[in-house]
Parts: sequence; structure tokens; C-alpha cells
Amino acid sequence: MGYFITFEGIEGCGKTTQVRLLGERLEALGYRVVTTREPGGCPISDQIRSILLDAGNRGMQPLTELLLYAAARAQHVAEVIRPALESGCVVLCDRFTDATIAYQSFGRGIGRATIDPLNTLACQDLLPDLTILIDCDAEVGLARARQRIEAATGPREERFELESLEFHRRVRDGYLSLAEREPGRFLRVNGNGAVAGIADVIGEQVRQRLKAVNHAIQ
Repeated sequence: MGYFITFEGIEGCGKTTQVRLLGERLEALGYRVVTTREPGGCPISDQIRSILLDAGNRGMQPLTELLLYAAARAQHVAEVIRPALESGCVVLCDRFTDATIAYQSFGRGIGRATIDPLNTLACQDLLPDLTILIDCDAEVGLARARQRIEAATGPREERFELESLEFHRRVRDGYLSLAEREPGRFLRVNGNGAVAGIADVIGEQVRQRLKAVNHAIQ
């Protein structure tokens, strides 16, 4: 069985860059790595992603949003994540179930009694072995995210970036709450530092954990 690492954090925290850098580092060490993201990660889920992140859909109801995320995740887990883990790969996923709790529960106000069963159903009880939370102030992350969008040449996936600063503060508070409740699973990293320094911290922590569970390729 492989090892499942998820990356979490508010918009603009730098997690997507760190996913890529960790993937490169682990491959250089000899690990078989699958890098993926949510929402998306496979063709059907990517189509749902385009709906979820399109700023033209700002009128989407919170429950609709939640159900679309669950649908995208169910396909992604079945088609990409679980097969990769079963083949012995290290899977790096840019967002997973913690994002749903942070955004749709803390951010939107949907109760955990609604969210948790959907997450369980979509994942079929699959849980991350390690979750890396890249933490930064909401003001900093949102400013970075908006700069990234302005510089992008592809589709403007900005529905969440257009939310209020208070919304993003609630999301961050949600992530911090989750990390506090599960310190054994979460690795909280300061996202305000230099990219290379953050990558070094993450890389060393992950290397130690993989070694501890004997996932190094012999």
C-alpha cells in the first residue's frame, strides 16, 4: 500500500508550488509519485471543477457546491487516488476532505452532520496519512491569489478569490482548528517564508515519516 499526503491551506498560501517541489524531491529519492488535485484530477472531476471555480457561477447555493465537491471527489478517489495507493505510490493531493470542512463548514456554515457523511461516502473511508497545512494570514494569501489570477492566461478560476476577506479568515480558522484537533496527522508549516525554505522543511519531515513507515524503495 502506498502513502497518501494531502496539502491544505487558504487561497494563495503556496501549496500548489510545494506539491510540485515535494513530488520532484521524492522522485529524486526513488519514490513512485502521483501528483493530483481537487477539485479535479481526472476528466470527469475536471469538468466539475470548471463549474465550481467559474466566477460566473457566484449564485451557486452552498449545498449545490458541497454536492458537486463530493461528486468530483468520489470519481477522483475511485479513478486516481485509490489505484495509485494500491500500486504502492506516494500520492500528493492538492486539497482533500479537510478543504470541504474548512470551506463549506467554517466558510459557508454547513453543519458537519451534513458534510462528514458525504466525505465518508465519497472517499469510502480513505483518509490521508499526512496532511501538510501551509498557513498564512488571509490578507497575504488573498493578495497572492489575486496576483496569480491576473497573471494567468487560462480560465479565470476565481470564484473563491472573489469572496470577502472575512470568508477567507473563517476558512483559515477552520484549518487551524482541524490541525489542533489532529496533531498527529497534520504538519503545520509557516507559509510566509521563502519558497525554498518551506520546501526544505516539508521535504525533511516527509522523508522522515516515509522512512519510519518503511516506504522507501529497496
